[in-house]
Amino acid sequence: MRVRDGVEADAAALASMTGRPEGVVRDMIHDRSVRVGVTDGADADAGDDTAVDAVAGFVAFDVRDGVVHVTNVEGAPDPVERLFEEPVGFATREGMTVEAVLPADRTAADAAEAVGFRAVGSGPRIDGATTRYRFDPEEGG
Repeated sequence: MRVRDGVEADAAALASMTGRPEGVVRDMIHDRSVRVGVTDGADADAGDDTAVDAVAGFVAFDVRDGVVHVTNVEGAPDPVERLFEEPVGFATREGMTVEAVLPADRTAADAAEAVGFRAVGSGPRIDGATTRYRFDPEEGG
């Protein structure tokens, strides 16, 4: 899997993963830092839409009040674990913490814990129960 910046040509593929309209996903790509994990050979840089089956996962994040916030993450466990390294690497370089609110289904939570996030309490109810996670580079996770 190769990780690259999200581009508009990824909107249809990411929309299919999230169940959101393409326009909403396109706005996310413009408003946040989005990293996309693609299978070898998949390349939206050529101007064509990225094939849905070429996307292994994605992570979207932004910075507010000196904290990196993971706003969306989707994909299979292994790609999601690799994708979590993107906001963690940014936060580590900038001396910031990372926060994520993740669903209780454990797929994203297990991946987050594998890269050093720790559960810090319950999160808001968003389509079911969620847990708030934090990564603090000064604590090693």
